[in-house]
Amino acid sequence: MRVLLDTHAFLWFISGDAKLSEKAKQAIEETTTERYLSIASLWEIVIKASLGKLPASWSFTELIEDHVFGNDFQVLPIEHVHLSVLNALPHHHRDPFDRMIISQAIAEDLVVIGADAAFKSYEVDLHW
Repeated sequence: MRVLLDTHAFLWFISGDAKLSEKAKQAIEETTTERYLSIASLWEIVIKASLGKLPASWSFTELIEDHVFGNDFQVLPIEHVHLSVLNALPHHHRDPFDRMIISQAIAEDLVVIGADAAFKSYEVDLHW
């Protein structure tokens, strides 16, 4: 399975938070799973941390080295094809970071791991 984690799902995974469903956790930990994290999620994390909305016990370097690469996540850059999908994406969801994650999942044919109910309004495979 090829999965793209929502920002919250990623944060819950790396912190061991019980908010991450057992089904999602198993999919992420499966050795054959290809794990992706959008650069938009890292951007969102940096913004929230700098505003004090995300208390973090790690530095950005630790986040990348230990939690992203240490857990074998591939960082998915924003490409023009993702923006093309985003341009045509219905506005069921207003959060720009989540909209980018949805667009990337559609363009790259990735399964989204996330708990956001608004994701169900889009034509993406959702694993929760």
